[in-house]
Amino acid sequence: MKRSKVLSALVFMPFALPASGSESEAAPDTLEPIVVTATLGPRTVGESLSSVTVIEEETIRREAPAEFTDLLAAQPGIDLVTNGSFGKNTSVFTRGTANDSTVFLVDGVRLRSATSGGAPWQYFPADLVERVEIVRGPRSALYGADAVGGVIQAFTLDPKHGNRGWVETGAGNFNTQKTSAGASATHGATRFSLSGLHKETDGTRIVKDGEDKGFRNTAGVGRVVHELPSGGEASFVIMQSQGNTEFDGGNTDFMIRTIGVTLNNPVSDYWATSIQLSESADEQESFRSAGDSVFNTKTRTARWENTFTAGVHELAVGGELQSDEVKSTIEFDENSRTNAALFTQLRLNFGPSDIQLSFRGDDNEAYGRQETGGIALGHSFDRSHRVRLSYGTSFRAPTFNDLYYPLEIFDFGGSYAGNPDLKPEEGASVELGLSGRYQNWYWDAALYQLDVENLIELQSINGDLRPANVSEARIRGAELTSGLRANGWDLGVKLTLMDPRDRDTDNRLRRRSHQSLRVDLDRQMGAWSLGGTALASGYRYDDANNQNRLPGYVTFNLRAGWEFAPDWTARLTLQNVTDKEYATATRFDGSGYLAAGTAGFLSIRYDFR
Repeated sequence: MKRSKVLSALVFMPFALPASGSESEAAPDTLEPIVVTATLGPRTVGESLSSVTVIEEETIRREAPAEFTDLLAAQPGIDLVTNGSFGKNTSVFTRGTANDSTVFLVDGVRLRSATSGGAPWQYFPADLVERVEIVRGPRSALYGADAVGGVIQAFTLDPKHGNRGWVETGAGNFNTQKTSAGASATHGATRFSLSGLHKETDGTRIVKDGEDKGFRNTAGVGRVVHELPSGGEASFVIMQSQGNTEFDGGNTDFMIRTIGVTLNNPVSDYWATSIQLSESADEQESFRSAGDSVFNTKTRTARWENTFTAGVHELAVGGELQSDEVKSTIEFDENSRTNAALFTQLRLNFGPSDIQLSFRGDDNEAYGRQETGGIALGHSFDRSHRVRLSYGTSFRAPTFNDLYYPLEIFDFGGSYAGNPDLKPEEGASVELGLSGRYQNWYWDAALYQLDVENLIELQSINGDLRPANVSEARIRGAELTSGLRANGWDLGVKLTLMDPRDRDTDNRLRRRSHQSLRVDLDRQMGAWSLGGTALASGYRYDDANNQNRLPGYVTFNLRAGWEFAPDWTARLTLQNVTDKEYATATRFDGSGYLAAGTAGFLSIRYDFR
């Protein structure tokens, strides 16, 4: 990677609209939220020296998203591609990188498919989430492979003291029905909680003139946390989501699960240690007329972190051992691999200035050694204004499909097979950010450039497809956000401008939009709350040659809530109120996968105090 060219290509530009890379949905006149995903250890958004979006429980409850990815839609740097609505295949592109270049964590446990590489976003239940942190920019120095575009972490429900539980039920069009409930209890220094949901819908058509494709989902979260006399805690958390989704040509039974056992304990006033043992599973069995298939993957991880403090300075060091396993109807040349890693992060504070240095070394039995690192600088001009500058490297590991998929001959001619000689993709990113935070409003602006070498793409020779390291990409962008809270009004504006290019052809990278805008406006009026969201996305191409253009779109969502009695809440949501027809991906025949039209949902909830 030509580092000097990466640095010299980034040119600061003034922007008239205040904006974001490092913002929170919380009120700007409150303290900055604490985030744990951006660094090894908790830091405020500003101290993290990163582009971070925090979506709090209040926002999630207010928006009542039908799917988890509804929370991510048009957030700064985030682009969504779906094969239809209601549990259909979904990809999340962070800062123009591929779906498998974003790490997805659930309560600190990585969740993904080891065969495809991407996270099962469409199966993760939004109803059981109380907080989301979106960190944009390379994080391989902290999380290893695939954290090229960023890291998204969802925190499942962890009831607060005094909340004994809730029951909620609702229904909507497309014959959608949902019921959820939760309960919690405390005994001495130990607290327990259990929450779950069941949702069914007949769905809607995902292709023109097609039949409705349904979705069924049952999910739950269980948690046990014990506070230790030393001030630390031991915890056990399990999340599982399973069900069935229908698609054009068949249906899939799915199950995703994360399990984490964590011990956090201060050894002394200057040393704290954390140990986590975890397992994640992604199991999918698909039924098609052409034949059934099973792809089950598991990832087991042991991670040890230690934090040493000296005044306001911190040093974090640790190690990680991870193993991937695959069981499927396809006989891969290899069905397991292990990865060992050592990592460290140094955080220094000198009054208004901060410095962060991070480094990680990975040794994978499938593709060898990779070293990644990063440096970030931050300076506060005063209590309200801050600048940050960072540089980091990253890599994306080839998946089991990329490396080991056996030769498959297609009925219509041609073939596909993996390529065991693939190298990991390597990225280098530089970012400049400015932010301002005042009593009732905030703004943040980020400019970045990401260069990626050894892009893994499919090569076609006489119809024979093979993954290969064939090209380079350069992604430049700006993320702008501003928020205001005053007199019961909440306003948030998020704008993303991006130019994701294949450097060999100068074409835009496939399926990436070059711009998006999200505007959220909410009003609290006593027992009533009213709000809406406008989402706009620019056009995109569904092919590498930029011939198949999918037009941009604008949608509007409306919501209302009413606390009609103590501990009782009614909520109404209307998504895509203008019934806009649009698609973000196409099928093999060139027709688009259609998103749902207007979707309404009414729910009633009771909270036990």
